Amino acid sequence: MLSALSIKNYALIDQLQVNFNQGFAIITGETGAGKSILLGGLSLILGKRADLNSLKNKQTKCIIEAVFDISNYKLEPLFISEDLDFEKQTIIRREILPSGKSRAFVNDTPVNLNTLQTLGKHLIDIHSQHETMQLVDDEFQFQIIDALANNAMHLEEYQVQRSHYKKHQKELQELFNIQSEAIKEHDYNTFLLNELEQAHLKEDELEALEEEYETLNNVEDIKEKLSESHHLLQDENSGILERLTQLKNNLQKLSSYSNSYQDLFLRVNSSLIELDDASSEIESLQENLEVNPNRLEAVNTKLQTLYNLKQKHAVQDISELIAIKNQLSEKVSVSENIEETIQSKQKEIAHIVNALDLISKTIHQNRIKTIPKLTKQLESILLDLGMPNAQFKIEVTLGKTYLSNGKDELNFLFSANKGGQFNMLKKAASGGELARIMLAIKSILAKYVQLPTIMFDEIDTGVSGEISNKMAQIMQQMSQSMQVFAITHLPQIAAKGHTHFKVFKEDVNEITTTNLVQLNHDERIVEIAQMLGGINISNSAIAHAKQLLN
Repeated sequence: MLSALSIKNYALIDQLQVNFNQGFAIITGETGAGKSILLGGLSLILGKRADLNSLKNKQTKCIIEAVFDISNYKLEPLFISEDLDFEKQTIIRREILPSGKSRAFVNDTPVNLNTLQTLGKHLIDIHSQHETMQLVDDEFQFQIIDALANNAMHLEEYQVQRSHYKKHQKELQELFNIQSEAIKEHDYNTFLLNELEQAHLKEDELEALEEEYETLNNVEDIKEKLSESHHLLQDENSGILERLTQLKNNLQKLSSYSNSYQDLFLRVNSSLIELDDASSEIESLQENLEVNPNRLEAVNTKLQTLYNLKQKHAVQDISELIAIKNQLSEKVSVSENIEETIQSKQKEIAHIVNALDLISKTIHQNRIKTIPKLTKQLESILLDLGMPNAQFKIEVTLGKTYLSNGKDELNFLFSANKGGQFNMLKKAASGGELARIMLAIKSILAKYVQLPTIMFDEIDTGVSGEISNKMAQIMQQMSQSMQVFAITHLPQIAAKGHTHFKVFKEDVNEITTTNLVQLNHDERIVEIAQMLGGINISNSAIAHAKQLLN
């Protein structure tokens, strides 16, 4: 329940601090006194978007803080799912900064508006005249029926399965799209893949082939140069190795005289070893080199194939061609196996559809069983609210479409007059009748849905006399299991509250401010008397007010 509310620098409110108790609380005040401001501030706590114009003083921030006693409402799982610390006395704070930025906190943990809205739905239900129009909405009507039918668990399971169904349907459609495109491209992709596979592509193959081609294409010139090089090294009279051997021998004789000669000897000897090795390698290359026109033609053919493929696929190296080949292989494979994949996906969907149909049938049957009980309760309450001929005809038909709350199609029909025709609520009921129907529904829902607090904003509009007494009695009964607020202009309802608060305007230093105070017994008598007879209170009004309170 809402146990405390603090508002600073909001609209016409400078600073307001008020505590609330369990039971039936009345809020009254003259038109324009600021009751809507109070609701606006409370709405910010519940996740409504902030407006910089809400600040009374544009230079300082607006702070709205509410304390909720939620010890008996089993909201721990909700706090866990929203990653919040659960506190029996939960504090929600909303700040609007002069810059226009807004911040929200739950038990001092920063939260976003979505979290605030999710939490707010489980803390307080603000029912305004605008909310009455929910009655004509199919989704709200289903919520009423499902609350009585205890369908919450089935609906949760249904929504999980429906989410799977929609996901798999989307994937199936994507498979159909792939199949359609694949059929068009299959032959062309297969041709390209075969072409790449026949090339037997290997990483770094191109460089090796180009080197081999250059060698085979210039074999005579290479042989001539190798032969000449070998002669320069090995000639018996003037070869480099012969002369270098003589140099080594001379330096070897000198090496015993000085370390400097020894170093020279070692260096020349090292060069001799290296050149001798090079000579052997030249000889080996010369022996292994042969003219091979067949191999030259094969290498040239392979190179031209690779060059053509690179140009055709607009790539720079073989690795890119291999990647394209793998992609084409996958496409061709998908194309060839797509029918099998589609059939598998269709089986999965059929399994989900079976589960959905079973849950939908259970939801439907629960609704069918509940409707007579709901109709009877509604008509009984409306009888007390001055609508003795009110009748409901509620029909649910199992359809074929998987809607957000089952497969049922709903006809929620109403007749206000004896012998009258049944019609949709928005056509058959007036504004005052809709308000009474909504109160009847809320009073029934209060028995099935555990909500800490409900606030009725002028739900009594358009009614008076004995009907207002009955409405007050219904709200009193609801307050036995939950906290109920009623913003009202009717003295009959105001007198039924366990506590009474008054919203009023006052001028302080020529600045108009809105405030809220709790009235004691004597102040309640005066307030109700004024509601009965106006500002100039008569003795009869006082007497009537006392009678209503007693």
